[in-house]
Amino acid sequence: MIGDLSLMCPELIQSFVAGLAIDGALTSAIRLITKAAFEKSHDGLRKGAIIFLAIATFIELLCVILYAYVFPKLPIVKYYRSKAAYEGSKTILLLLIDDDSKNQRLSNKELLRQNIDYAVNLFLLYVLTLSIVPGFLYENTGQHGLGTWYALILVAMYNCWGLVGMYTPLVKWLKIEKRKGLTDAVLLRFFLIPVFYYTVKYGDQGWMIMLISILGLTNGHLSVCILTIAPKGYKGPEQNAIGNLLVTFLLGGVFAGVALDWLWLIGKKNAF
Repeated sequence: MIGDLSLMCPELIQSFVAGLAIDGALTSAIRLITKAAFEKSHDGLRKGAIIFLAIATFIELLCVILYAYVFPKLPIVKYYRSKAAYEGSKTILLLLIDDDSKNQRLSNKELLRQNIDYAVNLFLLYVLTLSIVPGFLYENTGQHGLGTWYALILVAMYNCWGLVGMYTPLVKWLKIEKRKGLTDAVLLRFFLIPVFYYTVKYGDQGWMIMLISILGLTNGHLSVCILTIAPKGYKGPEQNAIGNLLVTFLLGGVFAGVALDWLWLIGKKNAF
């Protein structure tokens, strides 16, 4: 989807990722509802988890069907895909006649070289986020008045503020378009690590809720900025390739973040 939207109109990526954020908010809402409904019943945790997974699986299957059978038939999708196919065939023709003009498509390696800062920023963005959400929130937040609801509320706050962050780039003066500005913002987020660690030990649940809200807000905002800015200035096939490359680095960051969240357990008694 990111690849398709990159070649169509990069601004559409904002709507797509905002949809992902709405999905996260709805997921949290469903989880809170199932917990409230089955908390006191016999085997309630198992029943709530089964219903939650059944609803999520149905929605995911519906999205796959829509993408496979409905999305390609939309007029705007047909137009941009045919436009990209024309530009691709034009590139092949230029290669056959050995034309070294500017119309030739850049290789994936060259595209990555030109956009390596965007790719690395996206990787680092999700390494930090996924090292905290959800693993750290369930493992290392201590005991609080909200009890077993605490971690669920933190995840819900992250998802809700992530949704807000997906829309803030629509405000022109809030959108970060300079490469250096994006890099600085991504690196500044790493100062949240010691702040989270300190809050777990000495802060109360209000401070933790505020921190997780900041994490969600910045993650959503910077994701949209990077994904919408990077493909600009390229031809259709190149924009599609850039979108796919960025998503590859994003998924790499997700995997690395999930793999590294155990580091929060270092120094915690009975953690292993």
